[in-house]
Amino acid sequence: MLRATFSFFGGIFSFLITGMLAAALLIAGVFWYYAQDLPSHEQLANYAPPSISRIYSGEGRLIDEFAQERRLFTPIEDIPERVKAAFISAEDRNFYVHGGFDLRAIGAAAYQAIESRGRNVRGASTITQQVMKNFLLSGDRTGERKIKELILASRVEGTLTKDDILELYLNEIFLGQNSYGVTAAAQTYFNKTLDDLTIEEAAFLAALPQAPSNYHPVRNYDRVVARRDYVLGEMLRNGYIDRGQHDRAKALPLLTVQSGDFPSSRDAMPPRDYFTDEVRRQLSGTFGEDEFFGGGLSIRATVDPEMQEKAAHALQRALESYDRGLGELRSTGETIAPDLLGREEDWRAALAELTLARDITLGNRWYPAVVLEVSPDRARLGIEAVPSDRNAPHVVDRPDIDWARGSLSDNLNVGDVVYVRAVTSENDGSFQRWSLRQIPEIQGGFMAMDVNNGRVIAMQGGFSYEASVFNRATQAQRQPGSAFKPFVYAAALDSGFTPATIVIDAPIEIDTPQGVWRPTNASNQFYGPTPVRTGIERSRNLMTVRLAQEVGMDVVGGYAERFGVYDQAQTYLANALGSQETTLFQMVAAYAMFANGGERVEPTLVDRVQDRYGRTIYRHDQRNCVDCNEAGLVEGRKPWISSTRARVMDEVTAYQLTSMMQGVVQRGTAASTVNLSVPTAGKTGTTNDARDVWFVGYTSNIVAGCYLGYDQPKPLGRGAGGGSMCGPVFNEFMQHAVEKYGGGRFRVPDNGYFLKIDRVTGARLPDDASGANVVAEFFREGEEPIFGLAAIIDGGFAMGGDLPMFAPGEQYEALEREDAGRGTPPPASFGTVTTGGLY
Repeated sequence: MLRATFSFFGGIFSFLITGMLAAALLIAGVFWYYAQDLPSHEQLANYAPPSISRIYSGEGRLIDEFAQERRLFTPIEDIPERVKAAFISAEDRNFYVHGGFDLRAIGAAAYQAIESRGRNVRGASTITQQVMKNFLLSGDRTGERKIKELILASRVEGTLTKDDILELYLNEIFLGQNSYGVTAAAQTYFNKTLDDLTIEEAAFLAALPQAPSNYHPVRNYDRVVARRDYVLGEMLRNGYIDRGQHDRAKALPLLTVQSGDFPSSRDAMPPRDYFTDEVRRQLSGTFGEDEFFGGGLSIRATVDPEMQEKAAHALQRALESYDRGLGELRSTGETIAPDLLGREEDWRAALAELTLARDITLGNRWYPAVVLEVSPDRARLGIEAVPSDRNAPHVVDRPDIDWARGSLSDNLNVGDVVYVRAVTSENDGSFQRWSLRQIPEIQGGFMAMDVNNGRVIAMQGGFSYEASVFNRATQAQRQPGSAFKPFVYAAALDSGFTPATIVIDAPIEIDTPQGVWRPTNASNQFYGPTPVRTGIERSRNLMTVRLAQEVGMDVVGGYAERFGVYDQAQTYLANALGSQETTLFQMVAAYAMFANGGERVEPTLVDRVQDRYGRTIYRHDQRNCVDCNEAGLVEGRKPWISSTRARVMDEVTAYQLTSMMQGVVQRGTAASTVNLSVPTAGKTGTTNDARDVWFVGYTSNIVAGCYLGYDQPKPLGRGAGGGSMCGPVFNEFMQHAVEKYGGGRFRVPDNGYFLKIDRVTGARLPDDASGANVVAEFFREGEEPIFGLAAIIDGGFAMGGDLPMFAPGEQYEALEREDAGRGTPPPASFGTVTTGGLY
């Protein structure tokens, strides 16, 4: 009997041992099978998670951020202990004990699932397992993924330290609101650094990994507070905080950015604008989008935020002035349904959902508003986000739109969405009334840069970035008109011409495959023999065409390419008048080389780029400071900057051209609108039918340019011209630029000399001559200029009877209208776009 009993139990024991051995072999086989071809866990040691790239102004102020995953990487030694404790308590209390997976937690979770018959299933993944899932595996809820996760977790524990694993976890974990990692989440929810987080705030962040999309601090307040309090209890249980800390933290309400208790970190930055978006466009092309959006780059931009605002307002003011001159009042084109206008909560919610420009600050900030009631003489409005000090009656009266045709009810309907801004007192800034505004249909661009180093200090690519992200300073291809003429004159001056050379201003007729082209001047008049200086000051088309013919358009095109105006210049003669399209960015950069004496300068929006480790991977300024590293210099010796910058133009030519373009500002086509306290040079440009208007000018250290025109080019109408429309934009901006950056006389080259010239006739005058027509022209050494009619240039177009003459009452198309008020010429009979006819 005893033997039988032992035999029975021995059989059972053998069966159990055999079963256990078989189960172990089965489990080992399963694990061996899934261990094949697993991702390499060793790559985690060198893992660099995608991080936010940040753009800073020249003064070091954060002005923009770009990221696909909003993450700020923080080394484990810089993460406060309370943050580590909160996440360990919430997610893996035995983190520092287990070897990658926690058998006790797995068993407890399995028991709970069986006991509840599947109704209460909770995870048992350790932090190490979560790292494996996030970095090396997918998020599929399958047994296969779980097995691979366990294998990798045990392996990685032998490769990385616990702190290394925790660093990966705390920087990778998704915590809602497009925030990855604890540093970005602290900023998103509390606008704080990790060091500033309180215990209850750290517990809130640790509550989020369980269900970040379902733990919104406003929509799911009670649920997320309950989860936060659970984490606080676990921190107490694990000895990270004491009872007093626990009770005080649990009693506090949940205060977040989302609930309006803290300002958003974005509020400290200016709205995204054309400048930072252009930085994004250029650098993502240079480094690749993955590196730009995820490389954690630190970008030092060249922008001057103060001057950027001045540039935006100067351009916006000109665009609004032109738009109002048309007398047409428009709404935004958006409407709100009548059934939503009865309750303030409804129309406010409807306004908030509309995609409208909220970045305009011209005069005062512009606000979207909806028309609630309208009569011929008054409109009552519902205004979005009104400051408390301007909570006056939200009405606009008819006198506010005296610039527009018709009454308020003629132009607006109930439910129309419009823009308004507060009109305030110039004396004390007190609120006076509300005023209707509208985004102009005409657009334009503006850009300013340092002539010596190419640093772009301001760029505005349109009226409003939020209304249109298309950057008209860098992306719009437009005809420059007469703004191109300085390159023709540069080629001529380098070819032996002088500012006093006489060029014939007389009719020209050119046979082309498309027909006969007859360019004329703005005034439809011809002035006979005229000095080169007057040709550029008064922007004479016929003189420019004759010079281009004499020098050769291949030479002119070569100059345009050398200065970067075109990648490949077209050499047809009409391009001497600026018919080939280019960008404002390229034109301003080219003019900078006139200003700095003819040295190449590359425009840049970025001074320096550093990677996530602080290593400089790009630097714009390649000049070297000689002797700057010397600890001690002998007396009389000092550090100096060496430059290998190439020369693109003779310095004498550059000064002669600058001197002549000073005449454009002093008495030429920009004299009535550009008036600065320092020497200023520049050139206007207006295309045929005034479809585009330009002004590009410079002082001794700053160059700036502007163009205005419709995105789909069409005539701007009577009186439109580069001097009258773009000149004021340049002048307004440069007044601030001169105040901040100064300016002085243009540097005179050493290898030349001055002679007094009559600017009207080109005749040589005595050294003591004076008067309105006397100008001191600069000539290069070794050059013996010929004055007066002894050196007439006709460009190959003779003045004899073989040229067509005007018949009584006959008019030719005017291809240039620099003189405002002379009226709009008849439409071009040929080649309006293809052959230019620009000025």
